[in-house]
Amino acid sequence: MNIGIPLLIALPLFWLAYKFYGNYLANKIFGLDPNRITPAKQINDGRDYVPSKLSVVFAHHFASIAGAGPIIGPTIALIFGYAPVWLWIVFGGIFIGAVHDFSAIFVSLREGGKSMAEVANKTLGKTGFVLFIAFTIVMILLVTSAFLDLTAKALGSLVPLNILRLPDTQTLLYTITQDGVVKGKIGGIASTSVIIMTLFAPLAGFLLYKKSVKPWLMSIFAIVIGIASIVVGMYIPVTIDPRWWQVIISIYVLFAAGIPVWLLLQPRDFVNVHILYIGIVLLFIAIVVGTATGLHFNFPAFNVTEGINNLGWIWPMLFITVACGAISGFHALVAGGTTCKQLSDETAAKRVGFAGMLLESVLAICAFTAVAAGLSFVDYKQFVFPGIAGKDNPILAFAVGMGTLLHNGLGIHTAYGTIFGILMLEGFVITTLDTAVRLNRYLFEELWGLIFKKPVPILRSYWFNAGLSVVLMFFLCYTNQFKLLWPIFGTANQLLAALTLIAVSSWLLLNGKKIWVTILPAFFMIATTTVSLFILLFKKYIPTHNYILIAADILLLGLSLGVVILALVKVRKPGIAVPSPQ
Repeated sequence: MNIGIPLLIALPLFWLAYKFYGNYLANKIFGLDPNRITPAKQINDGRDYVPSKLSVVFAHHFASIAGAGPIIGPTIALIFGYAPVWLWIVFGGIFIGAVHDFSAIFVSLREGGKSMAEVANKTLGKTGFVLFIAFTIVMILLVTSAFLDLTAKALGSLVPLNILRLPDTQTLLYTITQDGVVKGKIGGIASTSVIIMTLFAPLAGFLLYKKSVKPWLMSIFAIVIGIASIVVGMYIPVTIDPRWWQVIISIYVLFAAGIPVWLLLQPRDFVNVHILYIGIVLLFIAIVVGTATGLHFNFPAFNVTEGINNLGWIWPMLFITVACGAISGFHALVAGGTTCKQLSDETAAKRVGFAGMLLESVLAICAFTAVAAGLSFVDYKQFVFPGIAGKDNPILAFAVGMGTLLHNGLGIHTAYGTIFGILMLEGFVITTLDTAVRLNRYLFEELWGLIFKKPVPILRSYWFNAGLSVVLMFFLCYTNQFKLLWPIFGTANQLLAALTLIAVSSWLLLNGKKIWVTILPAFFMIATTTVSLFILLFKKYIPTHNYILIAADILLLGLSLGVVILALVKVRKPGIAVPSPQ
């Protein structure tokens, strides 16, 4: 199949969804009010609640939700073939993911910038609040540990020069010889770039928020910093053992979780997101040019048998492997944790939530197109399913696929395209870690307040709660490989999305609004994730005696069951009528 067909069919579907379904949700279901004062304006504490320009909030939100998810998930799921992956991204993104993100931002705005756990407290009671917080903490620990392992591997990535179309005598990249194969230090370039962009983030924050420099000027600044960091990385690649990268990144996020959002989190996202924007544009143009020149996929459209052998049954495993890009519970944490605290206008919830999710779906399609068009199926399996524990590197698979596509479509050298591809991911994986650890800090603080009437001072301490989040993240990462963590993270992530949709549905119900747009997706995701947890428990974790993941699996099942039971009890209470879908 021509590489452009999936994207060319998806784009008008996304536009129609935003135009008509998004407007239906905004006007008929939620009732957005442009005159309503948002929590950012009402509280405006200069730390977490900060009224911000729409472009800045969108950049922060998109950088936080996109990260590695919409690239890594589709890359792994391509083992099933590109057709099933495309179907799930398009229809899941429109009818489940975009609804989930939009509704989560809206409800958090209406509840004064509260998290979804606090919304559950109002709709499901204190027990629901505790269950939601506990579930969310477990999910965030899984996502941060998986992403920490991914980041450390990618920052140490080495690529054979022949794949990059470079001779052994080249002088473009620093190299190392392993088992007689000369490999370029691609990961070292990304390491240097990530370090430089992080160091410049406080300056960007100062210019944006203290000097009120116009966003378009800051965009130029961000692009210059991004390009300069890559150039420096070419000459001074930072090469560190992945285990040490795990330690360094853990220490970094420990401090980043407490720094005011305007000083590091927002400006770092603002700088990073320009690389993602440029990457999406380059991928899009390369796909368009490749479409015109007749480039085709190197992958089968359907490869279900081999997919089952490597990942498991197509349902539910495809639907939990591709999370971001179709639906992701982590988005609700960003929506209720940081995004809703920065919006200056309630109507922006649609543009940030619904449109942001659809843009992520576009990224997911571009990502799997790059892999399926840029790699042979044999090379793909060597990167993603090598058969050797700890050697899988889906980030590198995407980067090389992107590099090859940019070369075939736009004439950009494969090495440069590969470097850019790995940078697209690295900055945003760390951004996701920043945001996630900050959110877990909030959740631990809420949890202690529920358990104890008067928590001792240490339980209210930033250092204790952020440190607890980081230590648990590091422990899970150190004791488990990415390939073991991703399925249970994906399941927990999708299950959190289902529980968020249940909490949103309960809120809509209490406010006399129709709930079919949120409750139907919730039912589908509950069924999908519950089956996935049972499969993982009995087919993977119990047979291998992985007691940590056995405990996590059982805990997730118990917590989700508790939330579902509470929601059913709430709906069945006398006097509460469920609005019809008409």
